[in-house]
Amino acid sequence: MTAVIPVDDYVSDEWYPGFKQEMFDQPWAIEQTRPLRKEDESRFWFLDFHWPRGFTPMGAATWCEDGYCWGTQYAAETLPLPPGKGFVGRLAGTHLYGTAMPVTNPRELAARGKRLGRTLPGFLGNFAENWAVARDEVDEGWQYFRGLDLTPQSPAELATTLREARAYSRRAYEIHFEVMYPMLANFLGFYGACAEMGLDPSQTGRFLQGEDTKIMQADRALNELTRSARAAGLAPVFAAHEPSELRAALTAHGGSAAQWLTDLDDFLRVHGWRTEGITDIALPSWIEDPTPVFGMVRSFLEQPEDHDFAAAHEAVILERDAAVDAARSGLTLEEQRVFDAGLASNRAVNFPWWQDEHAFYIDLRVALPMRWASLEIGRKVGADRPDDTMFLFWPELLDVAEGRTTWSSVAGLVGERRDYFRQWNARRPSMPKVLGTVPDEVADPIMIEVFGINGHSLKVMQRGVDADATELTGIAAAKGTARGTARVLSSSDELHRLSPGDVLVCESTSPNWTPAFGKIAACVCDGGGTLSHAAIVGREYGIPTVTAAAIATVTIRDGDEIEVDGTRGIVTILKRADQTASATGPSSGDLSEN
Repeated sequence: MTAVIPVDDYVSDEWYPGFKQEMFDQPWAIEQTRPLRKEDESRFWFLDFHWPRGFTPMGAATWCEDGYCWGTQYAAETLPLPPGKGFVGRLAGTHLYGTAMPVTNPRELAARGKRLGRTLPGFLGNFAENWAVARDEVDEGWQYFRGLDLTPQSPAELATTLREARAYSRRAYEIHFEVMYPMLANFLGFYGACAEMGLDPSQTGRFLQGEDTKIMQADRALNELTRSARAAGLAPVFAAHEPSELRAALTAHGGSAAQWLTDLDDFLRVHGWRTEGITDIALPSWIEDPTPVFGMVRSFLEQPEDHDFAAAHEAVILERDAAVDAARSGLTLEEQRVFDAGLASNRAVNFPWWQDEHAFYIDLRVALPMRWASLEIGRKVGADRPDDTMFLFWPELLDVAEGRTTWSSVAGLVGERRDYFRQWNARRPSMPKVLGTVPDEVADPIMIEVFGINGHSLKVMQRGVDADATELTGIAAAKGTARGTARVLSSSDELHRLSPGDVLVCESTSPNWTPAFGKIAACVCDGGGTLSHAAIVGREYGIPTVTAAAIATVTIRDGDEIEVDGTRGIVTILKRADQTASATGPSSGDLSEN
């Protein structure tokens, strides 16, 4: 019997106070994102782990409309991706549930397959140049917005800048999926060939590991900041203060701390244009609020030794080459030719590498120009806090900036919407991982390989939490075994809670979580497949990682002692934490004042 998880608790026509569907006024390719309705129960929806905080009204514009409704759908139709037309979202409170839109008509599938066959070889054969052109287009737009001085602009001029910034962000996500989909198709071809030859397809990612990325370069620079703080004798200052207090404390300390703060500012000028989440206009960059950097350095200083990036990279290369040799040794000569061709193609068009590399140019920064314009509008129109503008919908903010509406007429909604955001943020841990009609299997490759939704995880999510369970199973994403204290984090805002040797337990990770892999013993995620960020970075850092454990964040308690077997995909709860002493961590339910 097909399982149906009711949507009733999440159905709302209004969504945020004052919301009307026409406030989502941007075009879409196939289907529009909107709040959940009862009729959506007939379809399958998964809670998207990329945005654990939920969306503010303006935040919804950057992804719910421009990413899901346009980016994925536009690229899937343009390529075309034969079995799917991209993704569409439904909103439950502030939280996004997504689903893939499959193509089931045999004639259409065949036609799309032929079109893909004509377009894919050219893209793959000239990938380096194609990606360079796409990357440079995004970067040129970034440099333009970085060079703008918004201070002298009037609210009406800022509205024009805001429109330009949104067009830039939207184009970046067209590029994102125009590049991602053919790369994924190439990877899946190799993945399938490995399976047909009797190889374990889950090892495919290991054949491609060992490539450097912009995100890892930032991690190494962060590690150098830690080294210099340790050498300057600043560890006691870091240990004595919370991350939000550290700049003031180091300024007061003087001496070597002054030089360290200069080094920090140099670091931020290069690596600080990134947010603590993917494509969310509501989040500040490290330049605006370096608290995450202070928090990471503070916790890195707790380690007796710094992470050895060179040794870890060498180990990853050795593991990669050994995995390739072991795979080839069991193949016939003809199978070796097929394997070698697939491996060469995927090393030239390396999806695991690109998954992190593109985040530097797109995911972590393209929403910032929209944020800057929105904040400046807030300052110019007299908002109590500049980020009050994050709680207006796109048409509302344009109406205020262009004088069709006064700020005073919408200011009352801001407080109500902030409360709504906080309430739904608090509900996130208890929200079901899936809603609607749950299938036995899914066919969409992104849902399987990126989101980690497969037959096993679907059964676990339907079955729910067993309070007495001591073992979870998932995808063996990065090999090795480690034990440690579980830290169950709701978002990357809480990364400073991780102490060296802890086990990170979360819904899943994205590039803004990467620095944590330099200090954790292991990682466990509810979601994520073999191509998820956690799986890729776990392999690169040599951190045992299990993904697609489905209900780890609600089964494992903060402070539990657990063992993670990343070779077999098993997580064992060894000892339960004393619930009265369990660390709860700070709430991430409000936005920082900027």
